[in-house]
Amino acid sequence: MVTREYSTTKEIIGPLIMVEGVEGITYGELTDIKLADGSTRRGSVLEVNGDRAIVQVFEGTAGLSPRDLTVKFLAKGIELGVSQDMLGRVFDGFGRPIDDGPAIIPEKWLNINGNPMNPYARDYPNEFIQTGISTIDLLNTLVRGQKLPIFSGSGLPHSRMAAQIARQARVLKTGEKFAVVFAAMGITFEESEFFIADFRRTGAIERAVLFMNLADDPAIERIAVPRMALTAAEFLAYEKDMHVLVILTDLTNYCEALREISAARKEVPGRRGYPGYLYTDLSTIYERAGRIKGKSGSITQFPVLTMPEDDKTHPIPDLTGYITEGQIIISRPLHAQGIYPPVDVLPSLSRLKDKGVGAGKTREDHADVMNQLYAAYARGKNAKELAVVLGESALSESDILMVKFADAFEDRFIRQGEDENRTIEESLAIGWDLLAMIPKSELKRVRDAYIEKYYPKKD
Repeated sequence: MVTREYSTTKEIIGPLIMVEGVEGITYGELTDIKLADGSTRRGSVLEVNGDRAIVQVFEGTAGLSPRDLTVKFLAKGIELGVSQDMLGRVFDGFGRPIDDGPAIIPEKWLNINGNPMNPYARDYPNEFIQTGISTIDLLNTLVRGQKLPIFSGSGLPHSRMAAQIARQARVLKTGEKFAVVFAAMGITFEESEFFIADFRRTGAIERAVLFMNLADDPAIERIAVPRMALTAAEFLAYEKDMHVLVILTDLTNYCEALREISAARKEVPGRRGYPGYLYTDLSTIYERAGRIKGKSGSITQFPVLTMPEDDKTHPIPDLTGYITEGQIIISRPLHAQGIYPPVDVLPSLSRLKDKGVGAGKTREDHADVMNQLYAAYARGKNAKELAVVLGESALSESDILMVKFADAFEDRFIRQGEDENRTIEESLAIGWDLLAMIPKSELKRVRDAYIEKYYPKKD
């Protein structure tokens, strides 16, 4: 491995240093920055232009002087030492243990940027993953190998939902090895303690790998966190044949770090000041989910992002929606009503749900019940809005029935306990109980055979 040292730092701009007269340097290459007092800081090459290299200093540039620096280029990118012993452990954003446990003895070192997946080698997602949350399992089904983000807002309980999914998610096939890789970016110390304590309280940490990046940690570390997590997930999935669920929270903090570094590099900003390559950068994260032909393991992604000002057209959720296969939207009005988890059912969508439901996967009546619940709830919501404008006297008997159905749907189906882990059969049973409020003649989206078999019998 060839290393090169240069004492030709010409400028320090925010967290960046510019080194001149370099040769043979590559993007993403690691550096050691030696200070006058003998201490060392770690950095990474962000840009190479001719004989100039711009280096991001992980620990920041406070107290540095250009004439006192020696920059050593290490001829390798950021790597993560991976091993199955990572399960049950907590790491910082650079993959260093922070749980007072012993250091990991790596089976191998992997570049955190991964390798591009050949599209032809991808296998189609088609297996149901049960999260224990009815609004996801029955209405917006998560399929193994899918990327399904949660769109939330400031102050909404997306962290609690993410922890619940991490605890409860499982593949229904018996004997399947399942693991969770949980990566938190830019969170507070209290949030970090909540996640770690929750994993330990429930025993879920035994099958989990946690990466924690706090709000006061360097921006470059925040950018490394999702790639660290996905590198660990790829090792567990494709070399240890495990089904891995990757939960990334909060992608908005990740994008803010990208914007901070882009501004320091004096790049021309795109929408709302974010770099023009935001879409490309996000795709390098999201597209690392999936299944590979001939491999029994898989990676399923559950990214969580908070929409600034609850705006779905903001660049982060907007671009995420183009890359991923649907979205789970968290509702502020439902949260205000005290309903948990406050999933806004109607605008939420899983584009691959049809591939993971039905006989042999969930149950034969799943798709019909899902469609009928959607239709009835939508009618009830529309009737409620009509009553606000015209008064309840303008509603027909059918409309009044649908309003009652919508209220019951929110109270009995959407609402569930934070530690309540519903099976898909339990979610379907609640769905059928709600549909019993509606005359059989109105159940136009459910096949007669299923109505005969599953419609609750009245005494």
